[in-house]
Amino acid sequence: MENRLRPIYQERASHPNTLGIVIVEKKLNTFPVTDNFDAILLVIVKESTPSLSIKHYDYENSKASLYTVAEAQLKEWLFMGSNRKVIEWILNGKAIFDRNEYINNLKDELKEFPQHQRKIKMGIEFGKLIRRYQDGKAFFEIGHYLDAYNNVIHALHHLARLAVIESGLHPEVIVWPQVRQIDPSIYKLYEELVESEETLGKRLELLFLASEFLIHTRAKQGGQHLLEVLGNKDDSWTFGEILGHPDLSYYQVDLELMLEFLVEKHLIEIEKVPTKGKDIFHRNYIVK
Repeated sequence: MENRLRPIYQERASHPNTLGIVIVEKKLNTFPVTDNFDAILLVIVKESTPSLSIKHYDYENSKASLYTVAEAQLKEWLFMGSNRKVIEWILNGKAIFDRNEYINNLKDELKEFPQHQRKIKMGIEFGKLIRRYQDGKAFFEIGHYLDAYNNVIHALHHLARLAVIESGLHPEVIVWPQVRQIDPSIYKLYEELVESEETLGKRLELLFLASEFLIHTRAKQGGQHLLEVLGNKDDSWTFGEILGHPDLSYYQVDLELMLEFLVEKHLIEIEKVPTKGKDIFHRNYIVK
């Protein structure tokens, strides 16, 4: 297959802007990380406008997809975990062009999974977990069980990915076989939710009781990066200061929920600052 696709990528390999090229072939009886294409060609370049372009090709009753991605876009995907298939392409694909061992070094970096990146990814998953869990609980309490179920399924996926990241690994596209090995208690929750013969309402009720402990025990790890950033300042923070801090931009819309959750768990304290209004205070935050 590589030889048949050579005319597509050969010219790109000779261009000085190209850092590396990876080929990923579709495998039988496995989840199609190639999006059902027979082959994926991933061309990583220093700069590109737009930052991503995709072309499709037919050859010998087969089909291939060519991704040309700028290095900055690729690094964002890898750092944020927003395109997990690309992680699998790099880790498991074959480097057919590798300028100055760029692909090889990228693989090493992904396998090492530096602690700083791990903390941020845990924070991102933790924020999404809290949002989905609280939304699911709110729907459950007003009797909207199907909406509650949808949110809880997503919450369990975030909890699963959080457990995988804690163990020092990147979550795979198929995350549950990973979790079954790493944290069977989370897998058991998921299994009971989707396979139990209890009514949906009863399944949800039992899951909320059981998952509360699992989420509580991960509060410190999930919020570690946020707590460390806030702990760098001796006095308290306004929410505007927290929201505008560049190191906390990863959490976006989930930041308020994360903050309030950590306040509830007594990991962050509230400092009331008087305003001009009688009995009205600014709500500031501090890590003691």
